[in-house]
Amino acid sequence: MVNGLWGQKIGMTQLFVDGKAVPVTAVNVGHWIVCGTKTVAQDGYNALQVGCLRKRYRSIPFDLLWLKNKQKYFFYTKEVRCSSEQLATAALGSVVDLLQFFAIGDLVRVSGLSKGIGFAGVYKRHNFGGAAKSHGSMMGRRPGSIGFTRSSGEIMRGQMMAGHAGNKRISILNLTVVKILQSENVLMIKGSVPGKSGTLVFVKRQGL
Repeated sequence: MVNGLWGQKIGMTQLFVDGKAVPVTAVNVGHWIVCGTKTVAQDGYNALQVGCLRKRYRSIPFDLLWLKNKQKYFFYTKEVRCSSEQLATAALGSVVDLLQFFAIGDLVRVSGLSKGIGFAGVYKRHNFGGAAKSHGSMMGRRPGSIGFTRSSGEIMRGQMMAGHAGNKRISILNLTVVKILQSENVLMIKGSVPGKSGTLVFVKRQGL
């Protein structure tokens, strides 16, 4: 059993399930082929090395020479943990069909890079509540004191301040698979997942 799959976030839409509108995120998990393998004997674990083909090469038969220049032929090259049985049946250049290990109703964890929003203040970056809005307060949206009187000029490590917000790897748990479009290699997941459209995400079944 594989522990998950890689895909690209397409965007959000909604589906009607039992008469109710459910917000879902579409994840494209197609165009991944086997680029290599890792075994317990050599590497300490079993895994498939998979690559996502660039659009211009998707209609061309696979060539072993592609593996010598992966950056030219693949958008991404990643690994997926798997069992020894699946490793034995995987052939270089074969298309990876990982949707077969997912079913409607499965709980999944989706990991990826969150949207980067550039330089942000403490209100937006850390959700500060701010100072009083009346009685003559002139603090505005400033963070307030960042030190204390124990030592002159000392600032505590990890002090929440303004800076680069977003663009961090985060995971969202307890998301549900609502629909699987096998012919289009698309996974419909209830709720939102990290990143913007086109972001690479890892979808892992919870409990594995």
